[in-house]
Amino acid sequence: MVSKKAKWIAPVALASVVGLTACGGGTSDSKGASDGAAAADSTAPVTFSLFSADANPNWNNMQDDVGKAITEKTGVTLKAEYAVGGDTQKVSLMIASGEYPDLIMPKGDTSKLVEAGALVDLTDLIDKYAPNIKALYANDMNRLKYSKDDQSIYILPTYTGVGQTSFDAGGGFELQLEVLKELGYPEIRTLDDYEKAIKDYYAKNPTINGQPTIPLSLNADDWHIMIGVTNPAFLATGLPDNGEFYINPETYDAMLHYKRPEEKEYFRWLNKMNSEGLLDKETFTQKRDQYLAKISSGRVLGTINQEWDYSEAENTLKGSSDPTMQNRIYGHFPVTLNKEMKDHSFMDVGFPGGYGIGITTNLDENQRIRAIKFLDWLASDEGQVLNNWGIEGKQYNVENGKRVIPQEIQDRKTNDSAAFTKETGIGQYTLMSPHYGDGVKDKTDNYYTANFPEQIQNAYTQPEKDALKKYNATTWKDLFPKAEELGTSAWGAAYNLPAPSDPSYTVAFQKSQDIVRKRIPEAILATPDKFDAIYDGMIEELNSADIVEMEKIFSQQIKNTVELWGTGK
Repeated sequence: MVSKKAKWIAPVALASVVGLTACGGGTSDSKGASDGAAAADSTAPVTFSLFSADANPNWNNMQDDVGKAITEKTGVTLKAEYAVGGDTQKVSLMIASGEYPDLIMPKGDTSKLVEAGALVDLTDLIDKYAPNIKALYANDMNRLKYSKDDQSIYILPTYTGVGQTSFDAGGGFELQLEVLKELGYPEIRTLDDYEKAIKDYYAKNPTINGQPTIPLSLNADDWHIMIGVTNPAFLATGLPDNGEFYINPETYDAMLHYKRPEEKEYFRWLNKMNSEGLLDKETFTQKRDQYLAKISSGRVLGTINQEWDYSEAENTLKGSSDPTMQNRIYGHFPVTLNKEMKDHSFMDVGFPGGYGIGITTNLDENQRIRAIKFLDWLASDEGQVLNNWGIEGKQYNVENGKRVIPQEIQDRKTNDSAAFTKETGIGQYTLMSPHYGDGVKDKTDNYYTANFPEQIQNAYTQPEKDALKKYNATTWKDLFPKAEELGTSAWGAAYNLPAPSDPSYTVAFQKSQDIVRKRIPEAILATPDKFDAIYDGMIEELNSADIVEMEKIFSQQIKNTVELWGTGK
């Protein structure tokens, strides 16, 4: 393995093991443009290769409106490869071959790349060549540092915007607007409320458009099982999202959240829904595209998920020639086990740092400068407005000093989202761009993003507006507990922290995941009389010495993070 302190690896072709397009370590189409310090200030054509551990079905090779404008302004074209189908092996293959793209978005595999010496420390590059990035992260630079022991900056966090204020709910427990309407818009606050609404509507409507009604369907395909099956267990029992862990807010000790007795009762509820024929019998065998097809058919009454995971199916409903299908999209509710518990979706975690984009040692010194300047331009006001709003006069106008989206453009964004995104590129470059979050205004007193209350409300379909009015709300977020009710997190969001590189942690963590992904479906699908034995057996497995030690390692990482950030009590 390459030393962690290695600073340069000669550019190599990238078309072998990792399957990336060969771009020669930031190749330039202009003679001499990659040589010498002058290249750093050049806007001559240059191509950087990029790999993202996330999928992106709407990537259009920068042939969209925003992509073309970025290339025109910076000279940079990206040859990007996005992971397909939750593939988690690419980064390991890169490390094995020593062949890396120029830019990389590795998500949870940052530690592997750091250990391999594949990532450039960006600290000096930011200080010397990236005034926009420096200003953007000014109050959060400590949160960019890799660890207490290695305070290098390897990744620019981009998965969360600086100063982010979420103005709408995209998660929780979802129910069709048609269900709410027919039942007279009942209160949906507890699992009992949610279950009753599904049962009552299902009893009256065993079929929808000639097909069998599906009361509740979940997406459990591969890693989606976390979003659709296991994460709701902590949300429904009053915890914020810290990935696979519960973290004691007083001691910062971490343990797998499944060990909490409250969560056992949540999974018992899913077991009950299954035993009564209310849970889709194909939940644990269907692929994501099958799940989405069911939602787009309009016959799934409820799901428990994040909207980004099923939005393409919902967009099909919105764009249907049958106007009644718009009533088959979902409202979002803060459902918990009982009324004493509060959904913590909107807990203040500050700027969580974490996942983002890095520059690899595939680039030489001058190419690294060119790359950081490219990322710095994306972080500029001009770059952020372009990425979030598109082209002035085409996707938005400025009226009386305010950016506004014409109604016909908004209708396309709402009802034909995938095609609109692919054509315009709006939002396509957010995850690779250091940026401000929703709710932050620029020097013109306009929001950087198009996600602010008035715009969100304008983007709702009429059935959504009608439902929200019945609940005396203007957005779905209005139904959820407010941030000031929920406290703050000293460590941000733990799922965003780099995984400890200790091999004993990695092996034990994977072991825990294998156990959970086997036993949770078993417990849910078992007859009710066997549920306790299966669930308790899972807890015994999760209490093995190596997994307990893994929890201790992660606990120390949380404590080190709090110390590094200076956020402790």
